[in-house]
Amino acid sequence: MGQAILQALDSSQELILSGASASVGSARLGHDARLGSGGGSGVTIVSDPATALRGAAVALDFSQAAAVSANLAACVAANVPVVIAVTGLEPAVCAAIDAAGRRIAVLPAANTSLGVAVMNRIASLAAASLPGYEIEITEAHHRHKRDAPSGTALMLGESVAQARGRQLKDLAVYARHGTGGPRANDQIGFSVLRAGDIVGVHTVLYAGADETLEITHRATDRMCFARGALAAASWLAGRPAGLYSMQDVLGIHDPA
Repeated sequence: MGQAILQALDSSQELILSGASASVGSARLGHDARLGSGGGSGVTIVSDPATALRGAAVALDFSQAAAVSANLAACVAANVPVVIAVTGLEPAVCAAIDAAGRRIAVLPAANTSLGVAVMNRIASLAAASLPGYEIEITEAHHRHKRDAPSGTALMLGESVAQARGRQLKDLAVYARHGTGGPRANDQIGFSVLRAGDIVGVHTVLYAGADETLEITHRATDRMCFARGALAAASWLAGRPAGLYSMQDVLGIHDPA
């Protein structure tokens, strides 16, 4: 994703790269942020996020779950807004994000695709408009993805559950096997596929009497996440402290 961000920055009219950080054990430390022989970015990768943030107006975190707390703390200390595009976060990290939102602008995004942001809004609307319909969420990713279900699938599940006045933890079913009884009508089932180099496919299915409705998003290139992340970063820069979402970026959040 770092290289995708650099590629997207090449065509940005608003943002430039001011710093870059990686984990202490990364072989990229001390090297230019851009890979390959097509010309460098002029930015050297460092291990200290505070150093990388010097002079920054906004930060993007596409790291791993274990690194988010330190990166977030550095952003709070430097008073730099941050887009956090990392999934699989532990409850303590989520609590830290909530706390940081009282001091800086923070936009946690399970998925930075603009299309997924629109999908999330539509999925919520469909769940509220089709109260008796059963809901299933399926997702597919490349074989190296660590968390399952994906953060995007869980985000969609949270949205459809909230649209029906419920919490996902009370409705979610993450595994089915054996000879159990029929599903409860209000369950939200999840199915996961990991194979090959699939970038990302998410579907929310609504099944009613005599009909089904499916809402699907297919990412065919990681550039959709990079462009969406830059749109979010550009929007977030200069915002007051608070927690924001990709739907806020597009102005399509729930009226309530």
